Amino acid sequence: MYYEKDSDKLREECGIFGIYSRQNNVALSTYWGLYALQHRGQESAGIAVTDGCHMDLQRGMGLVGEVFRQGIPGLKGHIAIGHVRYSTTGSSLLMNTQPLTVTYSGGNISLAHNGNLTNARELRAELEKKGSVFQTSIDSEVIVNLLARSGKKTLEDKVVESLSRIHGAYCLVIMTEDKLIGARDPHGFRPLCVGRLNGGWVIASESCALDTVGAEFVRDVAPGEMVVADDTGLHSYQISAGDKRALCVFEYIYFARPDSVIDGQSVYQARLAMGRQLAKESGYQADIVISVPDSGTTAALGFSHVSGIPFYEGLMKNRYIGRTFIQPEQKNRDLGVRIKLNAVESVVKGKSVVMVDDSIVRGTTSGKIVRMLKDAGATSVQMCVSSPPIGFPCFYGIDTSVRKELIAATKKTEEIRQFIGADALYYLSLEGLHKSIANIPPDTMCYACFNSEYPDQTPCGGDCGTNKFIFEQKPVLKS
Repeated sequence: MYYEKDSDKLREECGIFGIYSRQNNVALSTYWGLYALQHRGQESAGIAVTDGCHMDLQRGMGLVGEVFRQGIPGLKGHIAIGHVRYSTTGSSLLMNTQPLTVTYSGGNISLAHNGNLTNARELRAELEKKGSVFQTSIDSEVIVNLLARSGKKTLEDKVVESLSRIHGAYCLVIMTEDKLIGARDPHGFRPLCVGRLNGGWVIASESCALDTVGAEFVRDVAPGEMVVADDTGLHSYQISAGDKRALCVFEYIYFARPDSVIDGQSVYQARLAMGRQLAKESGYQADIVISVPDSGTTAALGFSHVSGIPFYEGLMKNRYIGRTFIQPEQKNRDLGVRIKLNAVESVVKGKSVVMVDDSIVRGTTSGKIVRMLKDAGATSVQMCVSSPPIGFPCFYGIDTSVRKELIAATKKTEEIRQFIGADALYYLSLEGLHKSIANIPPDTMCYACFNSEYPDQTPCGGDCGTNKFIFEQKPVLKS
């Protein structure tokens, strides 16, 4: 079993969850919190718990329900952290699952990480020269080693010193015998929030996880901030300041759950606005509007509201296969898409269709869906994408680090339309995307995958900042 390598979808980020509570079953709360964050990673899951003296760790490959089929960690503790993973750095192997738990001179420590460190290779080589031994191939272990080797006296100072050495994207939950720590990188690439639960504290990647466990949302962790929960309460430390804020725009386009609120912006409302803006910009007319479920559905509803074209469920998604399945032989590759999606013939037959999706990465799956709709009798398929073309790689945790794999890096919009077989193709403009995420200033978000403007000037082999790919703003129609 392995992942469908030619998927049009970006690979999700990891999800992290932590809880400090004397009143709750922290392992069970973490289990439910990870369920809420399952969309952020489906390769592996893990939970670590401490009772103040010992740590218990349980992790494995697969979905949350699969990993903990036989039960959650049995240790009755007051702190727990959890992790769901999609591998952006390191292979998809059991040894690379998180949380990572180690014993060093200062005691026991467990860590879960969401993001991608851009200087991990250099730091790892440096640490290995100093005698560090690595058990995994993931960048998160670099952070653990920095913490263990720090000469600072307090845990808080160890964390601050360690984080000052790393670059790139990270949100962390760190657990010791008596403290729960959350930290967000200075750019704020990835989301992290804090909630209150029965006198205790919860830290999670998204607010939907707080809702699931019954925690009251308190606030987002600020970029460059570290929060520490212990028996005396929640304490805040600003560990870095002055860096350009750069929350990943794809949290709103695709990654986050629609019911989450990130940095004051509702994900659902942002996607609805993207669809409305698409309808205004494209001006497309058709008999029905459909979505590529589930990530395109909210934008499709917004498109329908503005255009007046009725929304129908023209594609049905099989929600029981998870992310992995046995890939059919090359001659039957289209079957791979039909396992996940199927056209509703009674809805699309004899109809002109506007199909809304969140993005096109490689174009392969989009083409198969267009053919599927036409095979089901659709008279035309106009595709609307609720984001601009992805023409540049991401180095902050999204699996698009090879530019040549991105169809918009090598083809113009008309060429992409021809490749996928659509009768028309329109991408949301960058300006339209800015308008859609109304509560967050555009200059505080990362749009590098669209315009190659990397917030931390990440080196990319000379292939990300030159020859910028300019795409047409006018709708592209079949000639």
